[in-house]
Amino acid sequence: MKKEDKSVIIWLLSGCALLFIMVMVGGITRLTNSGLSMTDWHLITDTFPPLTEEKWEHAFEEYKKFPEYQLINIHNDFDLSDYKFIYFWEWFHRFIGRIIGMVFIIPFVYFLIKKRLSSETIKKCVVLLGMGAFQGFLGWFMVRSGLIDNPDVSHFRLSLHLTFAFITFAYTLWVALDLIYPNKIEVIKPLRTIARIALIVLIIQIIYGGFVAGLNAGLVHNHWPLMSDGQFFHESIVLEKDSWLLRLTEGKSGVQFVHRTMAYVVVGLMLYLYFCSKKYVLNIQQKKGLTTLVAIVFIQFALGVFTLLFHVPLWLGLAHQLVAFALLSTMVFTLHRLSK
Repeated sequence: MKKEDKSVIIWLLSGCALLFIMVMVGGITRLTNSGLSMTDWHLITDTFPPLTEEKWEHAFEEYKKFPEYQLINIHNDFDLSDYKFIYFWEWFHRFIGRIIGMVFIIPFVYFLIKKRLSSETIKKCVVLLGMGAFQGFLGWFMVRSGLIDNPDVSHFRLSLHLTFAFITFAYTLWVALDLIYPNKIEVIKPLRTIARIALIVLIIQIIYGGFVAGLNAGLVHNHWPLMSDGQFFHESIVLEKDSWLLRLTEGKSGVQFVHRTMAYVVVGLMLYLYFCSKKYVLNIQQKKGLTTLVAIVFIQFALGVFTLLFHVPLWLGLAHQLVAFALLSTMVFTLHRLSK
């Protein structure tokens, strides 16, 4: 890397780290059913949680006006201490979002003033700024769906919010890699093509992971390698919805079937890429990327199986999401090293 780019690279990788933390906290927020605890959104006034008991009582009373409390928690002896717990995770999730905004904008302005960014990097950073703003909108758009009639967010909106966070992370990492490895290398086009396909399939798998989380579809068919009753394609998939589109995008059984089946496709593509690479002379970064990719995809596959078998405990659900980040990171690194 160029010496003058070092601070910019650290800045971008810090953004990647914060995005990773934010998605992890988002996972905790989802798994603890905390996402609907804050019933409105203000950029400044809810930067910190309520600081007095009176303000806590007011926030709790506002929460009571919405479907999650009226239809679910009112029956669970839900009190102020319970509310403080779920409020914390949603507040912390939003707070990290604010931190990410500051960590991006303030150094970006500084680097612009100091003329530390090339015109190409400035364009990429403007795209990142837009992606960050859109991600904030998607968060509000997702939460809004659970505050009207149904006390649960739309799994489509949840998956969109989650997947776009992964994509923003991936693009930030790609921009950093452009600066870490400024010198062009000879592109191995067949491997690059396979890697691109593998990345697209991995993103589709992440989308379905969001569907599974949003529908709580990991709590059905907790068997492997077959679904319930020893069936590969369980009959409930057909019974849940009236059309194949709805069965595979809105039915719990259908969504889980796609996610668990596509896991084999992801593993197969990573292995295919790895074995195809043996035909070529690769540099050290390419070799390490491909080897790490295969190792992580098997870890992720195993975590997915155990998460399903143990009915999605919090720690396994988070571990599955964490390794998904590691897998995407390695996929982006490998594709970058095969492309530039």
